[in-house]
Amino acid sequence: MEVTGLPKHVVAADIAPERLANNPALSERQKIAEASRQFEAILLRQILAASQKTVIPSKFADNSTSSEIYRDMITNQLADTMSKSGGFGLAQTFEKQLTRPEQPRAQVASGRQASAAHPTQQAGVTSAVPGKYLSIHTHE
Repeated sequence: MEVTGLPKHVVAADIAPERLANNPALSERQKIAEASRQFEAILLRQILAASQKTVIPSKFADNSTSSEIYRDMITNQLADTMSKSGGFGLAQTFEKQLTRPEQPRAQVASGRQASAAHPTQQAGVTSAVPGKYLSIHTHE
C-alpha cells in the first residue's frame, strides 16, 4: 500500500525575494502580491529608520553599535509586521497597478485620439481605494 503525502501549502511570505519569481508553487497573482508587500516593507523600513534619527545629539542617547543593531532589528520587524497587516495600503495599490489588464492596441490608439480631441480630459485622477489613495493617470 502506497501512501501519498499531503500537498505542501506554500506561503509566499516564507520565500526569499530572490526565489519568488521562479517558484512554480505560486501563481502569478501570489508572486505579484508578495513582491508588492515586500516592496512596501522596504519603503516602511526607510521611513521608520529616518524617523528614528535624532535631530539634537544628546549625551544621554545610547549610540553604541549594539544599540544600533537592536534598533535596526526592531525597525525591520515593525516594517514587516506593518506590511503584512495591510493597514498601510501601498502594497494593495502596487498590486492593483501591476495586475491591471492589458488593453488591446486598437483601444489604446483610439484613446489617444480621443484625448487629443479633448485636451481638458488628458489627465484623470482615480481612487484605488475609495477615499484613501489616489492614482494619477496621464495620456500621452
